[in-house]
Amino acid sequence: MATATIPWDTDREAPRAKSVILLVGDGMGQAHRLAGQLVSRGTSGRLAMDRLPIAGLMGTVSADPDTFVTDSAAAATAMATGVKTVNGAVAVDPNGRPVSSILELAKRAGKSAGLITTCQITDATPAAFGAHVAHRADQSEIARQYLEQSRPDVILGGGEDFWYPAGEPGVFPDDPDPTGRERSRGTAGDLVARARELGYACVADEAGLRAAGGPRLLGLFANQELFRQNSEGRGDAYDPIVSLADMTAKAIDILSRNPEGFFLLVEEAAIDRMAHRNNARLALKGVLELDKAVAVAEAYAATDPNTLVIVTADHECGGLAIAGSNDPAYPYEPGAGAEGAAAVDLAAEDGPFPVANAAHHFVMGWATTGHTAAAVPVTARGPGADRLLGTYENTHLFEVMVEAMSLAVRVR
Repeated sequence: MATATIPWDTDREAPRAKSVILLVGDGMGQAHRLAGQLVSRGTSGRLAMDRLPIAGLMGTVSADPDTFVTDSAAAATAMATGVKTVNGAVAVDPNGRPVSSILELAKRAGKSAGLITTCQITDATPAAFGAHVAHRADQSEIARQYLEQSRPDVILGGGEDFWYPAGEPGVFPDDPDPTGRERSRGTAGDLVARARELGYACVADEAGLRAAGGPRLLGLFANQELFRQNSEGRGDAYDPIVSLADMTAKAIDILSRNPEGFFLLVEEAAIDRMAHRNNARLALKGVLELDKAVAVAEAYAATDPNTLVIVTADHECGGLAIAGSNDPAYPYEPGAGAEGAAAVDLAAEDGPFPVANAAHHFVMGWATTGHTAAAVPVTARGPGADRLLGTYENTHLFEVMVEAMSLAVRVR
């Protein structure tokens, strides 16, 4: 299995991280972060993710020959492996060859590892760190590879449908069906039973998560996502039985027992899913749920300064813009007054939302229901974080994490 060429000077003295916590807001651009700040902290406050001292800007384009706008699979592959690939591909290069991920390298070095998401745990972003498939839709195969190949110590999220054989009941019922039929869709056997055989404690609710002691833990908390993606007022919901922050705290508790350290991926997926629906209210909630998880990671890093904490996104979704709700229509600049000029407002506008600690309000305007090619912000703290200053491509993130943890790689 190959991995990316490492371009830096390996003789250079640099701080070393025992552990890395990578928090990914799927679809979260700078405007999403600003909106989260405004609604919760106001114009002068900062989210936990934006109080991290190192800031950079990361490019997101993929190597797909048909479009430069990335999907989550190609974006996560670039971050996880240092290799750009085609959309839909999970930890394989454009020719379909598997490439080693940061999680796999950490495990080979004797570290523990974990994957957490509010989406299906076998969805594209976590999959790129723990599996290798030609297409992201092969979610049961991704689950099988977690258990039998990459072996993360902690696996927490949704998507139990892909862990049980097709038609067999799981813990969570699918959407109401008058026939009472379960629609599990696994293609690799009973993977929950297989997980138990391999020593994983398997939990499905808050009490089980709270009581779990590890050292291996599989938590499946929904048949699909831990939320329901829809436009506002049309069946949309985000009230999971376990929070992202609680999953993060449990994972850190288990993984940090390894004296060699750990790698942990934490993904908040609702930002992207709700942005696809131009659902500002729940996209905002996703940002704030991620920020609670960032606070958990930061609290741990304060007790172990050998921990590198990174917050970023795989791509931007929605082409989001933020404006004041009472801003005068253009042209309003002194001396502008172009004859016949019409007022211009944001398209697909959501709001107004209150600005915390102020009398102001803001609106959120969407340019698209899809992904964009915008660069995304990166903030970080800890050993090696200084290499995330400036602008770079998403493959650089892998390089920084590998160097920070002094991991051995095989060069293509």
